[in-house]
Amino acid sequence: MRKILYFLAIIMLGSCTTQAQQNSVDHSVAVTPTSVEKIVSFLASDDLQGRMSGSEGIAEAATFIENSFKSSGVKPYFLSYRDTLTNFDAKNGVAYNVVGYIEGNDPVLKNEFIILGAHYDHIGKAKANGDDVIANGANDNASGTSAVMEFARYFGKNKTNKRSIIFALFSAEEMGLLGSKHLATKLKEESLNLYTMLNFEMIGIPMKDKDYLAYVTGFNESNLAEVSNKYAGENIAGFLPKAGEFRLFMRSDNYPFHQEFNVPSQTYSTFDFTNFAHYHQVGDETEAMDFDHMASLINKFVPVLESIANAKTKEIKYN
Repeated sequence: MRKILYFLAIIMLGSCTTQAQQNSVDHSVAVTPTSVEKIVSFLASDDLQGRMSGSEGIAEAATFIENSFKSSGVKPYFLSYRDTLTNFDAKNGVAYNVVGYIEGNDPVLKNEFIILGAHYDHIGKAKANGDDVIANGANDNASGTSAVMEFARYFGKNKTNKRSIIFALFSAEEMGLLGSKHLATKLKEESLNLYTMLNFEMIGIPMKDKDYLAYVTGFNESNLAEVSNKYAGENIAGFLPKAGEFRLFMRSDNYPFHQEFNVPSQTYSTFDFTNFAHYHQVGDETEAMDFDHMASLINKFVPVLESIANAKTKEIKYN
């Protein structure tokens, strides 16, 4: 009888612990259309002048991201949140990535890293439309930046990740992936144990007539879409033929990590070449974004990323 009571007590304790862990999750950090709009509205405002790398406008964006990281409990990965690019032409000013991190809570898995990334720069100015010459870059890529900032806020508040997570906002993507090249090279030299790099690019407008929420670049390179859909419980990630046709796998900030680490490094996007007519134009404004779509997408990706961070083994693999 004592043994039976003992085992019943253990089961009850385990149940209570699980419930306590669930109750400890801060659900106030759930993403809302309003919270996403606030981020994109600031980053894509005329005051930031299109966030050209090396400009005063992108420096303001960096300060905004830093303050968000600080308030979310996200620490700088290096001595400072700002990591100066060594491959950026000094005559264009100073460019830097903004890099934060949350250590994993598992004594073993914390030595494996996941990078969640997006570029926060844009092109500055573009062909005038009337008096408007500012290429605000709301979709490209304040949208992806907002996703990474919201993920940082969630994990920073809840600390539910067993693996360590780096949140990287890249500069100078528009100049040839310079920010991601710099960080990939630097982390490789440090022998970072990188599991996967997941990048978010142009997610501000939903796709039409698709049975999935976002597409994965390099779809056939790995089982990332399969893993994502399993954890989402729906088709959150799919295949877009044009992504292969335009070689998008090689054209965003995931690619330098693929080159340096040869680990699954891919981008999620909802820009499908038909749903957004303002690429690198002055019409890429906050008003063009669908914030209900963005909030829904980010919220659906949170449990996916959490499950990837907490899986016992490295499930995402290159084919």
